[in-house]
Amino acid sequence: MKKIYTVLILFVSLLQSCNSDDCGECFTPPQSFVFELVDAETGGNLFTTDMYNPEDISVINTIDNTERAFQFISENQLNVIQIQEVGWETEIVNLEIKIGEDTVFNLYLNAERTTDDCCSFTKYNEIEIRNTDFELDSQTGVYKILVE
Repeated sequence: MKKIYTVLILFVSLLQSCNSDDCGECFTPPQSFVFELVDAETGGNLFTTDMYNPEDISVINTIDNTERAFQFISENQLNVIQIQEVGWETEIVNLEIKIGEDTVFNLYLNAERTTDDCCSFTKYNEIEIRNTDFELDSQTGVYKILVE
């Protein structure tokens, strides 16, 4: 009977030793996407010049025809659209950004949520801005959408 208890204690302690978590917590949220809509000729922000009204913005996921969340940030004469609720899971997203009835541009993302060295993060396999010209400001990460 003593041998059975000894074997049982060794077995349980062996199972407990496999539960070590040497990683600690490590989490990186997905990157947000920030867009400034500017006049292609003058470079002026189209919300600052009142050409566009922020209340007319809509962001539609064309894959399932649902609206996606976004924020309109207006401060210091910089009026931008921020999309940050993508990339929290592995997904393909095709967003249509509209002002009123007009499509300004499309954003295609192929996001893969992954873990490496105990840290979870989002890897973007593809990021495409379609149906418009744009410039990426590498300092701020803001995409300037050039509207004709």
